[in-house]
Amino acid sequence: MEKVSITIDGYSLEVDSGKSILSAALEADLYIPHLCHHPDLPDAGECRLCVVEIEGQGEIKTSCTTQVEDGMVIHTKTEKLNNMRRLSMELMLANHVDDCTTCPKYLKCELQSLIQYLEVSTSRLRRTLNSVPVNTVNPLFVRDLNRCVSCGRCVRACKELRGVDVLNYEMTEDDRVVVDVKNHHTMAEENCRFCGACVEVCPTGALQDKEGVFKPNLNRELELIPCKAECPIHTDVPKYVRAIKEGRYQDAIATIREKAPFPHSLGYVCMAFCESACRRKEINQSLSIRELKKFAAAKDEGLWREHVTYKPKTGKRVAVIGSGPAGLTAAYYLTKLGHEVTVFERSPVAGGMLSTGIPKYRLPREAVQAEILEIERTGVTILTNTKVESLEDLKREGFDKILLAVGAGKGNRLPIEGADYSNVYENIEFLERASLGDSEPVGEKVIVLGGGNVAFDCARQALRLGAKDVVIACLESREAMTASEEEISEGLKEGIRLMNGRTFLAIEGSENKGTGVRCQEVSSFTFDENGKLQLEVKPESEHVLKADTIIFAAGQKPELPKQWDVPVKKGNLIDTDDDIRVKGREDLFAAGDVVYGTHSVVQAIAAGRKAALVIGKELNGDGDIEDKLAKDVTPNPCLGKSEGFLKTERQGCVDSCYKESAACTEAGRCLQCDLRTQITRPKLWVHYKIK
Repeated sequence: MEKVSITIDGYSLEVDSGKSILSAALEADLYIPHLCHHPDLPDAGECRLCVVEIEGQGEIKTSCTTQVEDGMVIHTKTEKLNNMRRLSMELMLANHVDDCTTCPKYLKCELQSLIQYLEVSTSRLRRTLNSVPVNTVNPLFVRDLNRCVSCGRCVRACKELRGVDVLNYEMTEDDRVVVDVKNHHTMAEENCRFCGACVEVCPTGALQDKEGVFKPNLNRELELIPCKAECPIHTDVPKYVRAIKEGRYQDAIATIREKAPFPHSLGYVCMAFCESACRRKEINQSLSIRELKKFAAAKDEGLWREHVTYKPKTGKRVAVIGSGPAGLTAAYYLTKLGHEVTVFERSPVAGGMLSTGIPKYRLPREAVQAEILEIERTGVTILTNTKVESLEDLKREGFDKILLAVGAGKGNRLPIEGADYSNVYENIEFLERASLGDSEPVGEKVIVLGGGNVAFDCARQALRLGAKDVVIACLESREAMTASEEEISEGLKEGIRLMNGRTFLAIEGSENKGTGVRCQEVSSFTFDENGKLQLEVKPESEHVLKADTIIFAAGQKPELPKQWDVPVKKGNLIDTDDDIRVKGREDLFAAGDVVYGTHSVVQAIAAGRKAALVIGKELNGDGDIEDKLAKDVTPNPCLGKSEGFLKTERQGCVDSCYKESAACTEAGRCLQCDLRTQITRPKLWVHYKIK
């Protein structure tokens, strides 16, 4: 591009022709006051703060709308200009609320910064403040016209940047011109896309995100993309959802695989924290992110493999004990870092809870096995039917580091009479036997004691093993049960009965076989400061629930051999620093449920990633486990009009997985929050070199 020579306040600059004076100055780190200008938007010269004088031209110019010309000599700091700016600012402030401390942009406000720079007050002019109620009717944004200075940034962002054209200058009943939704409608009535561009470019607190929509104190990307922030492994959800919408399914699965070696499993059993954070839920329903992940995984053609990076062999050896999602994830990334990894698994199959704890009807075994084969393809060695008795023996065999990832595989039996009868099982024991085809007949009546997700897994598995009458009995009320609403709903549909508010006194039976559970109804319960349960029971409420099989599903804990001699804390959890380093042991690490108790698969994967990073650094590496498997595609910032966009309902699945049309429709419901991160954040005057 052709260059021209200009001088601004004595500074000689070579700049591209076609630029505005303001842009040329700001790019050279020369500050000219401005408010309506934004680097991503067309300029309108509405605030009149960026005025300059040009030698040889008598008329004052707005620098944002005046192009540079060769030989221009420009002045930005004359007394005349300063007076004009102060007057423009005072006119803005005449109708602006005085109290800044209650504004969410306090100390981060461009207007406030300019007031300080120009040393302006409202004392010279008569105030024309006409207070109006703050508009909170829209589901995601708050509009406070008392803080609006009519800079027009939001109008231009909506029209020029997004192509939605919802905002405009509108006349009020008292003949005031204000920025508002066209025709004073709601945003929904004008088919707003709720992209947030208007809020992002607003220089004051006139447009705000509703409190609670975003989590504070995160980096900008995570703060503006709640689904990505809430995901324990920070999967780039908008990127793969957009790829699905555009039919780029291999890019979608590659994006997911950048953070997790178990995408298909997560598509079935992820707790979907991302969906609970989805901004779309405030409009109708959250995006069905987990089902879209499952759809992408089902379309996987393996093209991402050619982009996987492997670091040179280090000669270091790592032993991983436990082949659940935490252990296998750590093994996968440690192998890619160049280390030799061997995984020891005491069960006959690898996968941990993915293979033996989660029932087949929820997670098909072929999905898990395919993902384990991919991990083995990287070079990980998995030894099944191999119980590690001695950690010292592993060290003597030449392993430099040991990672304990054995999960929480021991169920809790309540300390009541009859708990050890032969037909009384622990949750994990029962599910593992069912997964391995080693179950005893359950009979017609089954009682599950507990109210969490695993209790429903046991109950639903019992139905599939032939039970006719399955009851879940628990201490909590229906509303306080820890099981997810989805699990409860599915269980009830299958005929499982709930008995809430029960405490268990004993298991009745004879000849080493339980015949029922003696219970009492509970009026209320609390836990004292020591965590001890305090019950209030209903008088004369004792009763017996008859059963052929009884299953304890009241949580689980790690099972650790005494000879390992590792430090433990409450719940038999391994005591660690940073959730990874075993206290007092330089060569020993732990990750997943064995550290923090029973959580989700995606949290175990996050723990495995962290373990790989920490161990990688400990083995004299950089611990960088990140991979770029999907190509970067810059999203189109122009969303355009979309009639009925906000009314599109969440798509249901047929035969447990989306068809292409439904997947694309569902992906199209995304608000594309990540587009907001592309909007440039303007610098305040204090950040410029020459002010």
